Amino acid sequence: MNRLANEKSPYLLQHKDNPVNWYPWGEEALTKAKEENKPLFISIGYSTCHWCHVMNRVSFNDVEVAKVLNEHFISIKVDREERPDVDKVYMSFAQAMTGQGGWPLTVFATPTGRPFHVGTYFPKESRNGMIGVIELANKLNDFWITDEEKFLHTSEQILNEVKKIYEKYNTEDIEDNIDSQSNAMLKKMFDFENGGFGNRPKFPMPQYLLFLLAYAEKFDDKNSLEIAEFTLEKMYKGGIFDHIGYGFFRYSVDEKWLVPHFEKMLYDNALLSLAYTKAYEVTGKELYKDVADKIYEFIIRDMTSNTNGFYSAIDADSEGVEGKFYVFSYEEIIDLLGPDMGAAYTMNYDITPEGNFEGLNIPNLIGNESSSLNTSMENLRQRLFRYREKRIPPHTDKKIMTSWNGLMIASLANAGRVFKSSVYIKKAKEAADFILNNSIDNDGNLLSIHINGESYNQGFLEDYTFFVFGILNLYKVTKEEVYLEKAKKLTENMLELFGEKGHKGLFFYNHKTEKLVLNPKEIYDGVTPSGNSMALINLLSLYRITGELEYAAAAKEIFFSFGGELNKNPLAHLYAVMAYKNLI
Repeated sequence: MNRLANEKSPYLLQHKDNPVNWYPWGEEALTKAKEENKPLFISIGYSTCHWCHVMNRVSFNDVEVAKVLNEHFISIKVDREERPDVDKVYMSFAQAMTGQGGWPLTVFATPTGRPFHVGTYFPKESRNGMIGVIELANKLNDFWITDEEKFLHTSEQILNEVKKIYEKYNTEDIEDNIDSQSNAMLKKMFDFENGGFGNRPKFPMPQYLLFLLAYAEKFDDKNSLEIAEFTLEKMYKGGIFDHIGYGFFRYSVDEKWLVPHFEKMLYDNALLSLAYTKAYEVTGKELYKDVADKIYEFIIRDMTSNTNGFYSAIDADSEGVEGKFYVFSYEEIIDLLGPDMGAAYTMNYDITPEGNFEGLNIPNLIGNESSSLNTSMENLRQRLFRYREKRIPPHTDKKIMTSWNGLMIASLANAGRVFKSSVYIKKAKEAADFILNNSIDNDGNLLSIHINGESYNQGFLEDYTFFVFGILNLYKVTKEEVYLEKAKKLTENMLELFGEKGHKGLFFYNHKTEKLVLNPKEIYDGVTPSGNSMALINLLSLYRITGELEYAAAAKEIFFSFGGELNKNPLAHLYAVMAYKNLI
């Protein structure tokens, strides 16, 4: 075993038996690199990441790879969910240097942490135009030995250029018509055939749907509503939704939503259930309530701990094969359900002898034109679910993350209000109380991670803002003052811990924690809202609830701090746009 054997993170523990002499991120590794004047090899991923598993199996379990890394580098393994600050910093370098990112994220850096080469997945050996990790590591080591000064100079130049991108912001008043601009942009991007936006791979983009639904409601824009509804229906019918056990997978590799990347993430299901609940609220159509209910059934059944917190993710792989747990052969269905019922199910859910995915079948409703629910299939689904449960399941990452729990608390509380469900409100309260009782330290600071009875790591901006979003939604439905008071206190702490006197945007990590080579203020909304966008939503929500002007003033300053960014590319900052135009 290497040093990772003593860690808590499920991802780090997956690598404890590697022959690579891994260190966790921390002072020991960084000090050793400086003392021995060795570059860093930093590998960042997470426990439910398919390509992280592949690189682990192919490269990090290999003694030849380990020999090169152990001899020439100090190797550090990072769980991006445990240390989102480290991931955010090095992903910024990856996007600036290569124009793309992803996991596993592979970084070669100076002993002080300044990157000089970044990439994602590397095989053991070079092949098909892709350099292997052994060849790359040897080449970079040779360069380091023969011309260290040039490397140090290059890394300094790279750092300065990346800082120009990620540490400078355009202050400006936000254009008043930014909502109509955003709406027009989304209509141009819309896929009229399959729903969604853009080409494959196709991501659900819940912020686009929430925006369109709110915009349609506010301005009675039927076209915006049609686009949102068409997308919500197409996504539900696709294989990106698990029609047997419920919940949404990560994204679709094709434009039709048929073949998913089979991970299930807590944040996706939290934000998508918010969108389907909003669609029901706007339209009154039972389909959207049914989809939201199915998401919550999945979350409560499969992703809720016995302490009432929500787990972070379920792996795409089982038995080393992506999607194996979720797909069926035609014969399997017929044998299980019998010829008559089997024929009915296979006809409804696109199950064929030749298969729709690598000779097997992903149940889906893509060819089914009906927009209503076929309740006659429910008994058959339950039989298939019980059968599927006997398979070897994919790994569940049982980290309880304060940030993502906040999103699910908000979604459940909101659904409790809209659907008048005491069960959803109860589950939201239980999760919120778990975080309040277990993930706040003696000084009142929010902690980021809870595993096996222990909470640790000082909270990041997204922990504060996502969790406050959750308990504010809970306050709105319960009117229990404890949630409002906690939201106010955590927001005040947030402004102090993550703010500064000049530019009023908030830093990703707080002033009291370790300083990394980059100190970004994130306003870009990706698969989750940025911390600054969610701070804006919360500040304006607190202002509307309390009438206290300091919340509105703080929001106004943050809007101005990022105004130029929002005006230039509103779709990349859509949660902030929704906050500005009171659409969320």
